[in-house]
Amino acid sequence: MAGSRARLFWRIVGYGGALGTAWLLAIWPLPSWYRDHFPRETAFMAMRRGQAADSAPERRYQPVPAAQVAAVMREAVRVAEDQRFYQHGGLDFQAIREAMGYRRDTFVLADADHRKELRRAVFSVWSNRDQIRGASTVTQQLAKNLYLSPSRNPLRKVKEAVTAWRLEAALEKPRIMELYLNVVEFGPGLWGVEAASQTYFRRPAARLTRSQAALLAATLPSPLSANPGYRVGRIRWRQDLIMSLLGRGAPIPPRPVTPPMEVALPPPVEPDSG
Repeated sequence: MAGSRARLFWRIVGYGGALGTAWLLAIWPLPSWYRDHFPRETAFMAMRRGQAADSAPERRYQPVPAAQVAAVMREAVRVAEDQRFYQHGGLDFQAIREAMGYRRDTFVLADADHRKELRRAVFSVWSNRDQIRGASTVTQQLAKNLYLSPSRNPLRKVKEAVTAWRLEAALEKPRIMELYLNVVEFGPGLWGVEAASQTYFRRPAARLTRSQAALLAATLPSPLSANPGYRVGRIRWRQDLIMSLLGRGAPIPPRPVTPPMEVALPPPVEPDSG
């Protein structure tokens, strides 16, 4: 009897693990599909459409290749959102560690001081949750925009991390940045840097100035409550910070020369409810 119960227990654990893994990996379209396509509609776009119903603003979405986006725009987003974008593999463990309050560069299990500081950091996770949320990378934000939702459900965050890892495995860094710039929300009904640049500055994204790029990058944390067309004063301090970071002389990557890409036609992606 005891043996049969043990087998049943492990069978349930196995099935649960398999279902959990399937849930984590079940995304459509697959990340590799985005090597050559832009989405017709992301999970975030579908979510906004559902929230607004009949009062939804007209969607402005004009995906363009990276060659048609000013290099300073890519750099402004990097310094504002993810300064180690080109160094991490989807999750910035250094930023997460610092946000948790663990300040050491290494961890040695045998060192009592290291263990004590790690325990302190772990027990302060809830009080530091906003800082940890701010350690989200561009890849994580792209995963959330393409496939998921803004839910703070811990399981949804796990799926975001797994999806970010899968995006990094399937796509090159320049393509991840290119996709992010084209699908991120910049205001009501505004998706992607080309639509935002045309709406706010009456110019294509290829002609954005350093100041304009910094202002758009400053919009990203809260594009609906403060953007270049609404309560712009709320984001001026962040624009100044980004301008300062840009002014430190960090080299701006050259504009890549890539052929125009097809605007994708996959089935609309419904946001993950988890």
